[in-house]
Amino acid sequence: MSTPQSNPAGDSARHSFPGTTEEAHSHAEAPVSAQVRDIAEVPAVEVITTAAVHLMSAAAVKCGLAEGADAEDLKDLDEARKLITALAGFVTAAAPEIGSQHAGPLRDGLRSLQLAFREASMVPDAPGQGPGEKFTGPVN
Repeated sequence: MSTPQSNPAGDSARHSFPGTTEEAHSHAEAPVSAQVRDIAEVPAVEVITTAAVHLMSAAAVKCGLAEGADAEDLKDLDEARKLITALAGFVTAAAPEIGSQHAGPLRDGLRSLQLAFREASMVPDAPGQGPGEKFTGPVN
């Protein structure tokens, strides 16, 4: 992401478009600067766990675990497989960086999703061939 400090064109580039003023540019830039500042204050472990929770939530819905009468309509096991596999790779790669305190619950959630997928699937995968099992090993 480019910031005013890293813009190689400098301030003169701000005035290169007709109708652009310094005032308008600084107003447009303010929210971006605030977002960059906000994200800079968030610890990496929080960003990683938040991303994992988003993947888990999406996979749960695609496995048919959503609440409500339309849960079955939202089920899509092809999509769930992709999300669970991505989550497994993500959690496996992140675990050494975030420590067991944070990785443990993520692994538990991943395992629950893998089991839910197995239960929802009409044709079970061979052991070690389920979603994400190339990263986690077979799930029973």
